Amino acid sequence: MEDAEIIRLFIQRDERAIKETCSQYSALCMTVAYNILGSREDAEECLNDALMHLWQAIPPAAPDSLGAYLVTAVRNAARNRLAYQKTQRRGGGQLTIAIDELSDCIPAAEQPDQIIDSIALRDTFRRFLPTLKPAARAIFLQRYWLCLSAKEVAEKTGHSVGYVNMSLLRTRNKLKAYLEKEELL
Repeated sequence: MEDAEIIRLFIQRDERAIKETCSQYSALCMTVAYNILGSREDAEECLNDALMHLWQAIPPAAPDSLGAYLVTAVRNAARNRLAYQKTQRRGGGQLTIAIDELSDCIPAAEQPDQIIDSIALRDTFRRFLPTLKPAARAIFLQRYWLCLSAKEVAEKTGHSVGYVNMSLLRTRNKLKAYLEKEELL
């Protein structure tokens, strides 16, 4: 079923919208949440929270990309859960590792994971990403937005882990230079 049809079901308050959304996007959402939290049970809770958010947000919201909207909701739910837990498991997911990798490229903040969502930096990322070659951009986004491990990115892109790691290093260096040029570092 196409996104537009699923959104119509949401607008009509038809519960099939949830079923169709799950059949299309639950695997991706579970991967994103699991990579942030390191727990399947917590990932399932985040998916359920995101689906509830979707049910409450549509209408009035009518996203252009249901998948992107849902993944963002899942990612936010997982980040909120991670911040809430503040336990030893906090370091068990990929988000903390990904943020640590970016720490040399982004300005310091009280909580590094919050800096990515700041408006100025977000706008700069939007200008930076189109400067990358499509392959480097895909690798960068899969690692730092979807929080996939380098091995998972390699499997999805058909490259070796070494290639992915080198691409990420080069892109981080480009990002750092770009942020320095934009006077954000």
